[in-house]
Amino acid sequence: MNLWNFFVQNRLDIADLTLEHLWMVGVSTLIAVAIGIPLGILIARKPVLRTPVIAGANIIQTIPSLALFGFLLPAPWIGERAGRLAILALTLYALLPLIRNTYAGIEGVDRAVVEAARGMGLTDWQLLVKVQLPLASSVILAGIRVAVVISVGLATIAAAIGAGGLGELIFRGLAMVNDTVILAGAIPAALMALTADVLLGWLGKRLAPQRG
Repeated sequence: MNLWNFFVQNRLDIADLTLEHLWMVGVSTLIAVAIGIPLGILIARKPVLRTPVIAGANIIQTIPSLALFGFLLPAPWIGERAGRLAILALTLYALLPLIRNTYAGIEGVDRAVVEAARGMGLTDWQLLVKVQLPLASSVILAGIRVAVVISVGLATIAAAIGAGGLGELIFRGLAMVNDTVILAGAIPAALMALTADVLLGWLGKRLAPQRG
């Protein structure tokens, strides 16, 4: 059976697995953004925390994905459901680019602009919300872009613990030694990552400060 025929005959199953994949990536990314961006802001405000926070996120990145899933299995409540475990693991992997880019974006704001804003009487909170975050938004979005692409790829591994997603087709194809089934999972995942990369890249250019 060629690839096109396989897609046509199994379109509903592939669509369901694609939606599961999108769900895992979307939820984990939202949670990572809710944690990572505040952490990036925190270490920009309190430099003494920068090394331990970045080091912790770096350590998580060095743990092989299957090993991390295994470490999390005994966790109460989370380990009971493969979907929860996969979302937690993807969230942890997405933190580093979000923390690092938020910190870099805020630190990269022109000091003259910051001092001018302070001279106008802005409080620290107003300075952050009205000046630093808007000017750093394109850099922060680049971190989100990296996190999403990483999550799309790693979500395929989640099928190894029964969390679903397009990885199910990839693992099924590997077990059957069937390239068609492998590609039926790999191609939609690759297209998903490329689409997210292009769209977030375009949005990042729109948000980038205009020069001249």
